[in-house]
Amino acid sequence: MKNTAEHLLLKHFEQVSEAPDAVPRMRRFILDLAVRGKLVQQDSTDEPAAKLLKRIEAEKKQLVKDGTVKAPNGLSPVRDAEITCDIPVGWKWTRLGDSVNCHFGGGTPSKGNSSYWGGDIYWASVKDIGKSKYVDHTIDKITEAGWANSSSNLIQPGNLIVVTRMGLGKVSINRVPVAINQDLRALSLSSLAAIDFYYIFFKTASYEGTGLTVKGIKVGELLNFPFLLPPLAEQHRIVAKVNELMALCDKLESAHIKRESRRDLLVAATLHGLNNGDAGSESDELLPFEESARFYFNHLQRLTIRSEHIQQLRQTILRLAFRGHLVPQNAEDVALPTFSGKAKSKPANFDGDVFRKAISAITLPSNWLMAPLTDVCAAIVDCPHSTPIWTKKGQICVRTNQFRPGYLNLADVRYVSEETYQERIQRLEPAEDDILYSREGGILGVACRVPANAILCLGQRMMLIRSGPAVLPSFLEMLLNSPLITSIARGMTTGGAAPRVNVATVKAYPIPLPPLAEQHRIVAKVNELMALCDKMAAQITKTSTNRRQLLDATLNEALCRN
Repeated sequence: MKNTAEHLLLKHFEQVSEAPDAVPRMRRFILDLAVRGKLVQQDSTDEPAAKLLKRIEAEKKQLVKDGTVKAPNGLSPVRDAEITCDIPVGWKWTRLGDSVNCHFGGGTPSKGNSSYWGGDIYWASVKDIGKSKYVDHTIDKITEAGWANSSSNLIQPGNLIVVTRMGLGKVSINRVPVAINQDLRALSLSSLAAIDFYYIFFKTASYEGTGLTVKGIKVGELLNFPFLLPPLAEQHRIVAKVNELMALCDKLESAHIKRESRRDLLVAATLHGLNNGDAGSESDELLPFEESARFYFNHLQRLTIRSEHIQQLRQTILRLAFRGHLVPQNAEDVALPTFSGKAKSKPANFDGDVFRKAISAITLPSNWLMAPLTDVCAAIVDCPHSTPIWTKKGQICVRTNQFRPGYLNLADVRYVSEETYQERIQRLEPAEDDILYSREGGILGVACRVPANAILCLGQRMMLIRSGPAVLPSFLEMLLNSPLITSIARGMTTGGAAPRVNVATVKAYPIPLPPLAEQHRIVAKVNELMALCDKMAAQITKTSTNRRQLLDATLNEALCRN
């Protein structure tokens, strides 16, 4: 890459480095330029690749004559249809096998014979190749007996080790003698080939592979792979430039990781202050909670640059909402009457360890109450324990995959007959603002209200919750989706592979209850802040797209200038 291309990347790095996989994409771009002759300038004094190829052929013929290697199978010339880019000055399209003097396969000693394993001979398999450029050791070792009684070859240092199946295309260079298994192929290159350039080629090559279960490439296909051969001197210049630019990418990547790590720590520390700060003190000094809140919201745009930051912010908003920290209390609010627990027996689970841990983490304002869900609801029913019989039309029967926190997706619905519908609403017919709650399966612990004018019945793995006069349906829906309740749901799941929350556990959920007027204020504030989160999430997506486009444009401009 000429200085102009490097300058373009550095000039825009602050903007493009936030793009998804920015530095890895730069690495791939550099390697792509390298094998197409666009990374360094061609030198008219270099020996052309055509002459180099003749010297490689002469060397191979001499090795065959000396009995050092076997005579190779003939390779066909590269066809026009296989040429994928223009030929740089002094380069030549060849077959990969033209530069390979010999190649070796491998094998695996019997796993059932312990005397074959744990010796001093490095034995490479797919899991040892491609992790890094060089192989200096292997996970497994074999003994002399294991090597002698298998088809594995002992490969001397300085060969390309290529994976030909089970990880097709991975490549490394061995710097120690190593035996290899049957999924690898060792390529011994001509002494007139720069092995590091061929390594770069393999890092950019794409193999289709064949096979119904495990994709692989045959030796003949590998050796016949089209290869654009540069002059030897240019091979060495390319390798030096790639090493230089990869070192630069290392620095950029390290700086990016450090920056993101510091940002994540700052976000985590600030959110921790928001989640754990004491907002109940009457001290005249600035409170830790207020400090965290002021700092976070003053720097919101700089702190929240990834989708996971938005999710963390959403969870923090809900934590604050149901601990009385999101809106101020008003002494004129009418307090709710105390729940005696006599009308409905308190579930035993309310005093369980998971519940105590959740409740102990909360200090409620003085005018708030805490009661089990069953005491604040007019009705809580489980779904029918039967699989619906689906029909092409009829009444809607909802499934848990339609549930989103605070939203029921009715764009893709399924139906049951009127008879089935009547059977499934016998316990309770869903009405507007009733809450659907998933208590089993992959979408466990999600609450959403029944929208207006919707006629539907329950499918499986869900419950129907109807709030009582002491709690707003919108407030209860938000609470059921909050970290307070979801942490209990996760902690109380049963069923192993099919996790679920028991109905008794759901009925025992601890519900913090502010006065109704404050519930209205909390719902309004949460909706306002969640709308802000939506806007920020959309902006993050837009910014990410813009950065990706800028990176593409920068790389394309760099390519055009080379």
